[in-house]
Amino acid sequence: MVLAEHFPVFVIVISMLAAFTILIAGKANKKAAFPIALVTIFIQLLLSLYILKRVLTEGTIHYWLGGWSPPWGIEYVIDTLNAFVLVVVLFMSFMCVIYSKRSIEQEQPRNIVLFYAVFQLLVTGLCGITITGDIFNLYVFLEISALAAYALIAVAGGRALKASYNYVIMGSLGACFFLLGAGFLYAVTGTLNMEDLSRILPPLYGNRAVQAAFVFFAVGLSIKVALFPLHVWQPDAYTYAPSVVSVIIATAMAKVSVYAFIRVIFSVFTVEFIESYVGIDVALCWIAAMGIIAGSVLAIMQTNLKRMLAYSSVAQIGYIVLGIGLAPMSAWGLVGAVAHILNHALMKGCLFMAAGAFIYKLGLRDIRDFEGLGKKMPYASFAFTIAAISMIGVPPCTGFASKLFLILASLQATETLPVSGYVFVAVLLTSTLLNLAYFWRVIDRIYFVKSEEGHGGGGGQETKKADVPLSMAIPMIILAVLCIVVGILWLTSLSSPFVGQVLADLGMGVLPQW
Repeated sequence: MVLAEHFPVFVIVISMLAAFTILIAGKANKKAAFPIALVTIFIQLLLSLYILKRVLTEGTIHYWLGGWSPPWGIEYVIDTLNAFVLVVVLFMSFMCVIYSKRSIEQEQPRNIVLFYAVFQLLVTGLCGITITGDIFNLYVFLEISALAAYALIAVAGGRALKASYNYVIMGSLGACFFLLGAGFLYAVTGTLNMEDLSRILPPLYGNRAVQAAFVFFAVGLSIKVALFPLHVWQPDAYTYAPSVVSVIIATAMAKVSVYAFIRVIFSVFTVEFIESYVGIDVALCWIAAMGIIAGSVLAIMQTNLKRMLAYSSVAQIGYIVLGIGLAPMSAWGLVGAVAHILNHALMKGCLFMAAGAFIYKLGLRDIRDFEGLGKKMPYASFAFTIAAISMIGVPPCTGFASKLFLILASLQATETLPVSGYVFVAVLLTSTLLNLAYFWRVIDRIYFVKSEEGHGGGGGQETKKADVPLSMAIPMIILAVLCIVVGILWLTSLSSPFVGQVLADLGMGVLPQW
C-alpha cells in the first residue's frame, strides 16, 4: 500500500492542517471546531496504531522528508519505543478532546475556536517530537509544542497569566540548553541525524564539547520534564490552567518530554557513554530519588486538589528518571521507565479529569470542601478513587507494575551499588506510604466524612446527584478501567516481543528472569 508509506508524515501534517481548518471554519460557526478536532485526532490515532503494528511486524520505519537522504535531509525514524509513545500521546489527546467539549464551553466560551486550533498545534509538536530522527528537528517540535502550551495555559487569565509567564521563562531556558547541546554536537560531528550521531560519537566520548553537550541536554530536558529541583514552573501551570489543559500537559506533553530524554541518552549518546563516565547514572538516580520524596512531601502539604496532583507529578517524573538511571545496571529500570510513561498518563489523566469534573459541576478546588462528593458525584468520585489506588500501588493496578519493575531494577543494581540500591528500594516503598497519605485524605473526605449543613461547596444535607455530562464522564471511566487492565497486561506480558524489541532498539540487554 503506497499511501501507507507516508503515514509517518501524515500523522503530523493532518494535525497542522486541522489547526488552520478550525480557524477558518470557526469563523463561520464556532460549533465546527470540536468535531473537526475530534475527527482529526481519531484519524491520527488510527494511523498511529497502524504504524505500531507495522513496526512490530516489519521493523523500524525510516522516512526521508522530500526524498532527501540523511544527513542532508530530515529523517523520521519510528521504532518500537516511539511508535508506542505515539499511540499513548494520541490516545490521551483523543480522550482530552472528548472531555473538552463541555469543559471548555463552560470555562472558555469565548475562546473555543482558538482553543481547538492551538490544541491541534500542540498535538502537531508532540507527534513531531516523537517521530523525528533529527536532533535539531526535535528542538523545533519541542518549541512548537511549548509555544502552544504557553498559550493554552494563559487563556484562562488571572493567575494563569503569571503561571504561563513563568513557564515561558523556564521553558525558554530549557530550550536554550537543548539548542546549545545540539550546536556543540554539530560542531564536533557535522551531523544532526541521531543515527549518525550514535555512530560517530563513540570515539569522541573524551571530547570536552561532547561532554558539555550531554550536560546541556540533560539540564534542558530536565527543565522540560519538570525534574526536581527544576520543576518550579509546573505547580502553578497545572493548577491555574483550564481543566483539560492540565490533563493534556500532565499526560501527553510530559510523557513526550520524558521520551525525548530517553531518546537522547540511549539513542544519541548510548549506554556506552554512560558507562564510560562512572557516576552519571548514579547521579540521575539520586536526583530522581530526591524528587520522589520531595514531590510526595510537598503534595501532602497542599489543600488545592490540582496543586496536590501537580506536586504528585514531580514525584512521578522521579520514578521515570530513576528507571532511566538504573537502566545501565538493570534492564528492569528501562522497562519500569517505559511502562510508567503509559501508566502515569492513564492515572494522572484520570485524576486531573476528576478534579476538572469537581470544578465543572460544583466549583470545588479545596480538598477540605469535598464532604459528600461520593454521593453527589459518584462517577467522578469512582474514577478518582480507582486512579488514586493505582497511584498508591495497589496490585494489580498500573502503579503497582511500575513500582515492582523499579524495585527489581534497584535490587539488581545492588550488585554494582551495594548501599544505594537498597536506598532506592526504601525510597520507592516510602513513596508508597506518602502516596497513601495524600490520596487517602481525599478519598476519606469524599466517602467517609459526613457533610455538615452549610459547610463548604460540598456541604449541606443535599444528596442530589450532580455528576458531569457523559462527554466528561466517559473518558474518566475509560481511563479508570485501563488503570487496572493495563496493570494486569504489564504483569502478564513481559515476555512479549514488544518489551524485548524496546530493549533491543535502545541497545539494552535481555530482560532478566523474575
